[in-house]
Amino acid sequence: MSIGINTNYGTNNLVGISGNTEPAWIKDDDKDKEKASSASQPGVIYEKQDANAKAAKSEKDDEKAIYKKSKEDRAAIVQQLKAAEEQQRNNLISIVQKTLQGQVGAYGTAKGDDFWRQLAGGNFKVDAATKAQAQKDISEDGYYGVKQTSQRLFDFASALAGDDVDKMKEMQKAMEKGFKQATKTWGRELPAICKETLNATNKLFEDYYSSKEKGTEV
Repeated sequence: MSIGINTNYGTNNLVGISGNTEPAWIKDDDKDKEKASSASQPGVIYEKQDANAKAAKSEKDDEKAIYKKSKEDRAAIVQQLKAAEEQQRNNLISIVQKTLQGQVGAYGTAKGDDFWRQLAGGNFKVDAATKAQAQKDISEDGYYGVKQTSQRLFDFASALAGDDVDKMKEMQKAMEKGFKQATKTWGRELPAICKETLNATNKLFEDYYSSKEKGTEV
């Protein structure tokens, strides 16, 4: 690799005090010093660029590596990816069910409904302060209210899917499945607050899809 070094020291080209040109061995010695000095300088920019080019080439080689694998290996990778996506859906279903358990527990406590309170693992004896807190929790702006609960479910789905519309649609299906499984497991229609939460969460998904079509953020 050829690196250009500026050796222009003026028009007299190493002229001594007497006006005579310095001996050739002095010039050569100075040139050797120049080379040694330039080797230690941080300005060898072409070497740095070459290193970056090699790193970029290495990354491209890694990207192409999967295509060099056998048919069986590629099939195994696809199965691993599918299993990971299935695990994400199952995670969201679990989150939905746990969220609903907390919501119906608060609903049962606030409304004095022993069935829903029992499902949430609560006892039948509720003091006035606990009931008042539960009523606050299921209110419009409460922790288990429709607004906050639907936003949490949507945020969980977003965290699992990332900013990917197709994956978000899969997460939406998983969320709805979680609601249906909860209804089936408990053998009873969910309280109205849960149905309203499902509708509100679906609305957040639809708003997200619309924002992507328009090229804006939610």
